[in-house]
Amino acid sequence: MTVVEKGQQASSSKFFTIVGWIATTASVAMYVSYIPQIADNLAGHKANPLQPLVAGINCILWISYGLFAKKKKDWPIVVANIPGVIFGFTAFATAL
Repeated sequence: MTVVEKGQQASSSKFFTIVGWIATTASVAMYVSYIPQIADNLAGHKANPLQPLVAGINCILWISYGLFAKKKKDWPIVVANIPGVIFGFTAFATAL
């Protein structure tokens, strides 16, 4: 591998690391957006519980993948999905 190829690989790796953390931030924002639904559920305006239940299960699967599927843990995937477990299952439980 030439010096130029190594430089391009490092630049590409840095780019995807940045994209991963931006995607993590967007994912956290998506799951935090369950807060108004949870508040409505608690106020008696119940929403359908299916979508947040499925989101919570999906997030558990992604966390498992991020922690155990590779030798090196994929922290952006783990961090992005922790709020989904918390808020997804909270929205589910309060919608019942």
